[in-house]
Amino acid sequence: MGTIWVIVIALITLLAGVALGFFIARKYMMNYLKKNPPINEQMLRTLMMQMGQKPSQKKINQMMRAMNNQQQQK
Repeated sequence: MGTIWVIVIALITLLAGVALGFFIARKYMMNYLKKNPPINEQMLRTLMMQMGQKPSQKKINQMMRAMNNQQQQK
């Protein structure tokens, strides 16, 4: 009877640890991506030039704003 309780408690703590670890890792990654966005203005400008477009600052600002809005909706 005692070993059943040990197994049950071990499973509960294992599940709690997995859930807690998931939420901590998720929060850390969200903060990391907020501080270090994957695409910045220079990368966007280079990408547009490679596609054959002459990027204006207005267009780059517009695209960055659209990407930030899309990221915040998630």
